[in-house]
Amino acid sequence: MQKEIIIAGFGGQGVLFAGQVIAYAAMDTGKEVTWIPSYGPEMRGGTANCTVVIADDEIGSPLVKNPPAVIALNLPSFDKYEPLVQPGGVLIVNASMVDRGTQRKDITAIFVPGNEMAEETGDRRLLNMVMVGALLTRLPELQIVDIEAALKAHLPERHRKLLPKNFEAIRKGYEYARKELARTPLAQ
Repeated sequence: MQKEIIIAGFGGQGVLFAGQVIAYAAMDTGKEVTWIPSYGPEMRGGTANCTVVIADDEIGSPLVKNPPAVIALNLPSFDKYEPLVQPGGVLIVNASMVDRGTQRKDITAIFVPGNEMAEETGDRRLLNMVMVGALLTRLPELQIVDIEAALKAHLPERHRKLLPKNFEAIRKGYEYARKELARTPLAQ
């Protein structure tokens, strides 16, 4: 098994941290992992993306052309990565920042109002965890408990007070995406 994931958005949306959490969760469950961040020179508002590769065996190359899974947190990321998702793959889209549907019929696209859902948890910075939760509906290699354990094990001490809100955001994203998938059975 090898699964490639790209997470993309603006700087400040938690793109790199989302990738790190997924990578830590996979590593902590005994899988091979690579995590490669890429971001523009701007502190906030510039482009940011990261690639996570999870595998049972040694990873030959961390480079990904056509990922089976993408999280797009904004319209430029959606425009860039929609054509690159592998046929049969999944595209998790932040509907709060994307104003159009997918053009593809050969992938599963799950539109999640991530910004609003993060705000419902009381912290808009939790957009990334909402979207990771949504991805878990189509990422059988990891479970919610794996992500929660990774957060507990790797979140810096100064942010530990945010653990319950992170867990809430993950579960909200997961439940929303699960309901969306149930509503559109052809997308599965």
